[in-house]
Amino acid sequence: MTKHIRQEELDNLYQAILELKDLEDCKKFFQDLCTVGELRAMEQRFEVAILLSEGMIYNDILERTGASSATISRVNRSLQYGAGGYEKVLPTIKEKLKADGKL
Repeated sequence: MTKHIRQEELDNLYQAILELKDLEDCKKFFQDLCTVGELRAMEQRFEVAILLSEGMIYNDILERTGASSATISRVNRSLQYGAGGYEKVLPTIKEKLKADGKL
């Protein structure tokens, strides 16, 4: 029963995220929801995912992001064997970064 309640709580969080209309709403929500450290950790993992998907090697990612090798390895496992969440968003984000000259 606990697992079921936890899933409901997770679904409530995911549904709340889907209610956000734009970047400003998203920033405000996550600033209220997360600590600075939590936001930084998520930002770092996402940056690592982008760099791994571009073929960058671990040492260069570590130097560029400051992420630990454990974090890089974890993100790499998610890219290879995860639920497909990164793959859903990375093409669009990478396209925008390249258009802006940031990748």
